[in-house]
Amino acid sequence: MSRSDSAFETYDVVIAGAGPVGLFLACELQSAGCSVVILEKAPHPGSPLKDLPFGLRGLTVPTMEHFDRRGLLGALGDRAAGSQPPVTPDRTHIQRRPAGHFAGIPFFHDQIDNATWPYRLPGPITAIAADMASIETVLAARADALGVLIRRGCSVEGCAQSPDGVTVQTTDGTIRGRWLVGCDGGRSRVRKASGIAFVGTDSEFTGYSVQVELGGPESLNVGRHYTATGMYTYAAPDTIAMVDFDGGACHRTVPITREHVEGVLRKISGIDVVVRSLKLATTWTDRACQAVEYRRGRILLAGDAAHIHSPLGGQGLNLGLGDAMNLGWKLAATIRGDAPPDLLDSYTSERRPIGAQVLDWSRAQVALMRPTRSTRALEGIMRALIDTRDGARYFAERSSGIGLRYDIGGNHPLIGRSAPDFDLVDGTRLNAHFRSGRGVLLDFEGCPALQDLTGHRQWQLAYVAVDARDRLGVRAMMARPDGIVAWVSPTDPNDETAEDAAMRWFGAVEEQGSSVLPT
Repeated sequence: MSRSDSAFETYDVVIAGAGPVGLFLACELQSAGCSVVILEKAPHPGSPLKDLPFGLRGLTVPTMEHFDRRGLLGALGDRAAGSQPPVTPDRTHIQRRPAGHFAGIPFFHDQIDNATWPYRLPGPITAIAADMASIETVLAARADALGVLIRRGCSVEGCAQSPDGVTVQTTDGTIRGRWLVGCDGGRSRVRKASGIAFVGTDSEFTGYSVQVELGGPESLNVGRHYTATGMYTYAAPDTIAMVDFDGGACHRTVPITREHVEGVLRKISGIDVVVRSLKLATTWTDRACQAVEYRRGRILLAGDAAHIHSPLGGQGLNLGLGDAMNLGWKLAATIRGDAPPDLLDSYTSERRPIGAQVLDWSRAQVALMRPTRSTRALEGIMRALIDTRDGARYFAERSSGIGLRYDIGGNHPLIGRSAPDFDLVDGTRLNAHFRSGRGVLLDFEGCPALQDLTGHRQWQLAYVAVDARDRLGVRAMMARPDGIVAWVSPTDPNDETAEDAAMRWFGAVEEQGSSVLPT
């Protein structure tokens, strides 16, 4: 920092927002040796909307892999065990275990053939559900243990960047950061102050999540119901979700009173339901927007600050945590001064296409919910498709995140994907070897030339030489700190040796620079 900055507190990274994305990112950076402060507008972390039932979030396989690679899976699993709400069984499928849904159309585990994903391995990592309060508690505890400073009741009021840092005006004064990351939600002040455009599609509906006391609750049928005016889902005895196709007119514009909720519920259900009392209510919409860039100079965006969409399908939190995992090691390497020139630019080029896919996934579900006769006809066709094995497998792959793949070059099916959690013969699993925050060079055959590469001054890699119970046809593999596979040497007697293949690939990376390796 320059002399003029000496009057301000200075940090490597200032993060706006202490939600799960900001907390996870802070942990990544602090554990890599960066100094981090989080500014959080809310004075206290607690909120009824973070508890059950409204705080329940489905965590996809990639998200669970992120937690496992950082040693957080046990703590999260312990808390998540109490996060499963009581479920009223769908008697049509009472013997079947749901694997997910698309616009309310379910698909089931017995339809999905895992053998069609040859780059996956069976193991302990599965999708789970957890409440937001538990997720934030686990991440806040890790952040605190690492020494991350969290300032609650302190929000960003404005910011200005220079070639060597960002000056941040807060409600508590001015601080400086070499970098500023906005994890401060869909109405992000950081994004607005940076001038990054937020573009997409407007709302078609106002969504409601409410807890009520009903008069005569037997008048409502349990489950999801499409009607001539919208959709409602009733979980007895008191929880209702509704969608009113009003163009989003009532989201954050009118008081959500008992009378208002009763009127909307009667309109959508077509039943003269009596709402005796309103316990808790929140609204949401299907507005879907994305930042045109995730980085402008020394200001970056992650989570809802970079993309918003309807909560249909439960992709939002997972998308944001994926941002944090992708950005954390890249920003840390940049701060240390050992990153290739294009490394941080790859954050936008890798994550923005993934965000665009999720936004379209959300929009497609909205299209299947519109209260029109043609939409109901389309829904019937989609139900028939999803009820096939190929259809269920496709929707399971998309909704679970298993199909995630970055376009980072290379033809092997593992490159750009999350590294399989190999069951290694020494009793460990591959995910445990990412705990240091470094990339991993996994060598099943113990080639001396590969071990020598990890000693090269440029490569920040952990060398793991041990065989696996199932190699998936691989001799050696390199994965980035976020667990994404960047290089593979397949088992092929007609191919060049693993040593030669590695020397050729690593040499090209060193000469040309690449977004696949920390250096």
